[in-house]
Amino acid sequence: MQVGRGRIRVDPLVIDSALGCVMAVVTVVYGLQGYTALYQGEGWPPFGLFAIVLSLAANLPLALRGRAPWVAFGISCGALVVYTAAGFQPSTNLWAPLLACYTVIVRSPAHRAAWAAAATAVAWLAAGLRAHLSVELSVAQAVLGVGVVWVWAAGSRRLTRRNIQLAELTLQLQREQELRAQHAIARERLRIARELHDVVAHHLSALAVQAGLAEYVFASDPAAARQAVVSVGSSSRQALEEMRGLLGVLRTGTESPEEDGLYRSAPGLAALDDLVRRTRASGLEVTWAVSGHRRPLPSGVDLCAYRIVQEALTNAVKHAGRGARVSLTLGFASDRLTCDVISQGGTAPVAELPSSGLGLLGMRERVRLYGGSLRAGPRAEGGFEVVFTIPLAPLDAAGGA
Repeated sequence: MQVGRGRIRVDPLVIDSALGCVMAVVTVVYGLQGYTALYQGEGWPPFGLFAIVLSLAANLPLALRGRAPWVAFGISCGALVVYTAAGFQPSTNLWAPLLACYTVIVRSPAHRAAWAAAATAVAWLAAGLRAHLSVELSVAQAVLGVGVVWVWAAGSRRLTRRNIQLAELTLQLQREQELRAQHAIARERLRIARELHDVVAHHLSALAVQAGLAEYVFASDPAAARQAVVSVGSSSRQALEEMRGLLGVLRTGTESPEEDGLYRSAPGLAALDDLVRRTRASGLEVTWAVSGHRRPLPSGVDLCAYRIVQEALTNAVKHAGRGARVSLTLGFASDRLTCDVISQGGTAPVAELPSSGLGLLGMRERVRLYGGSLRAGPRAEGGFEVVFTIPLAPLDAAGGA
């Protein structure tokens, strides 16, 4: 016996054993009292020790019907046949074989269960004829009794199969949910990796250029060297803040966001001033302008646009060199956001910086995620350009999205 959530689970063997014992006791008591009260004057043999043994043999095997249904049915039905052939009043032991037959039908394929049903019908027919019933009544009794059991057992078998199918579908659904959860985790890790790439690539590139510039002009222009060192400190602090905010989502501690100070808003175009200022500190001449009516953007689009501009400026820092001119133009239309980042001129970079070649791929993937387009490459008149367009929800007549 097991205690589950709010219910008690009993071993089916215990239930079957109790059922077999109860039916055996009832049958023996009924046989003894029935012979004395009803059948003694009809010429039936006394319900003695042999009849009691056969009655026990017909009923007690029900304890095995869940573990070995065919064994239980064979013993029970065989005991009924011997009991009837011995001349005892047959009405006493009819029900146990019928219950065993029900179990066989539920547990076995239809073509095999038909043999058990036929054997039970024959045993019932013989008992009816032995009880001096008419042939018609004996046949009707056998057909009706076994037929009702067959219909009931077939319905139970279908219900059992349906429950098994539902259990299998439930397990399959759980596996699919686990796979979807794992897929979501993988996508989130990929997003975090992409954000880390953008943050690290931009800030470390700026730090390397600024440090190289400070070393280059340390003796000839101390003021410029000092300003480069100040920019190194500012850029490094900004990088740490962004990385803390990004890696904060990976924390599993119990600190609240207010207490821990790790969960920060993702950067957006509102932080473009700071981004341009840090890029200028790297020795680039950056100008930027906004056309159209500037409006709040969805957080995903806002972050996407910021990261692409950040990557474009990082590439300019890496490859255009000191003194390069970079123009940045944001265009807000009613149904789209456009941006042009054009870099040209400049001397060779102060420091040679490695490049993975994944920056442009990341930019294209980000834009494609929001249904936009991106073009990046050399310009015919010289320099390099990054141009992207992201569709936006159209503005209504009142100026809202």
